[in-house]
Amino acid sequence: MAQTIEFNVTGMTCDHCVNSVTNAVKAIEGVSEVTVSLDDKKAVVSGGVIDVAKVIAAIEEEGYEAVPA
Repeated sequence: MAQTIEFNVTGMTCDHCVNSVTNAVKAIEGVSEVTVSLDDKKAVVSGGVIDVAKVIAAIEEEGYEAVPA
């Protein structure tokens, strides 16, 4: 069953930040699509079974904070 989960991401200031978050989240097993918006400070993650804790950990590892929206 497909899931889509939105996260509020703080700390992003530029396109490099967006790319870092996108690549980190795409590397997680089960994630098929990631859309990160610098303007909205959000990441929308879609895929099979999404492990919310892994997504948050991946974003935090890149230096940003994330919480489910």
